[in-house]
Amino acid sequence: MNETVDLGAAEQPHVICTVRGAIGHVLLNRPKALNALTLDMIRIIDPQLAAWARDPAIKAVVIQGAGDRAFCAGGDVRAVWDSGKALQRGEGDGAIARDFFREEYRLNRRIKRYPKPYIALLDGITMGGGVGLSVHGSHRVTTEKTLLAMPETGIGLFPDVGGGYFLSRLPGELGTYLALTGARLGAADAAYAGIATHHVPSAQLGALVDELAAASYGAHAHATVDTLLARHATFPGEAPLAAHTPSIDRSFNAETVEEILACLGDETQGFDDAWASATVKTLSQMSPTSLKVTLSQLRRGVSLEIEDVLVMEYRMTQAVMAGHDFYEGIRAQLVDKDRQPKWRPTTLAEVSESEVERHFQPVPSGDLTFTD
Repeated sequence: MNETVDLGAAEQPHVICTVRGAIGHVLLNRPKALNALTLDMIRIIDPQLAAWARDPAIKAVVIQGAGDRAFCAGGDVRAVWDSGKALQRGEGDGAIARDFFREEYRLNRRIKRYPKPYIALLDGITMGGGVGLSVHGSHRVTTEKTLLAMPETGIGLFPDVGGGYFLSRLPGELGTYLALTGARLGAADAAYAGIATHHVPSAQLGALVDELAAASYGAHAHATVDTLLARHATFPGEAPLAAHTPSIDRSFNAETVEEILACLGDETQGFDDAWASATVKTLSQMSPTSLKVTLSQLRRGVSLEIEDVLVMEYRMTQAVMAGHDFYEGIRAQLVDKDRQPKWRPTTLAEVSESEVERHFQPVPSGDLTFTD
């Protein structure tokens, strides 16, 4: 028996939460927008997860995206951009630029601390906010359609939603590489990096969800989920990223972005020259401020708990909203779509230590807090 939660929404709600047997099921339902996450969606998912955590009849949660293209392509940064731009013009109060990140990060923390199995089915594009909805859960399932990335340095932002936590804990310097470059990972690379826990062919996801719903969980829900996933899991293939790991670890363990670029220059003289040259080109297109802020974020985040990382990242978002590059990055990518952002400052050398440090200061209107 399926029990559909009353969302108070119009026809075709953007998120649909149902009870299916023993599981709570979350369907991100904006397929035309690649299931991009909005503030209204966050405000539905978060209390529903809290309710299911308290409900002894719910043994696990499954989250997936509607359509055949994406799990979730990210957060609704255009709405944040609109809110921030309006505030710059003296219109409105900029509430969305505060509320979106604050409430999204509370949801990320809830997923990280969730007391029951939380299974994310990454069947398609998974970026930014979509990574935040999945990577903190206990089980992250890729398919042959998975394309995962944190591309925020290309829009003047930084890899948030707890990126300072999970990226900084990936093997070697893979997290630093992914954070700075926004490199895209397929299923094999996601498994290699430790981001994915299982790989299941897309065509089998329906059967998997049915089995999760019908299972008898007993006292060991995580073990039951592990067994069911293992029944469907297949090998995602060899990871292309593996060949570049030595170069990544040599280059991205440097203390500054400038030193990373210098190390990559050395790599262009070796067997990995094509990869190193392409990586240098990619970094040259990113916001210089974002690159420096992101490197500092990861170096700080590796020794922090998830709550402390999210507080730090909320501070960073509010500093970004008071700056230039986020607005320019969104303009170039999503508004005018000319793909030619004019960063300010334009070079790494012009990004001062004080400008980086500004992003880590307490928020005058109040830091992020957690109530449960």
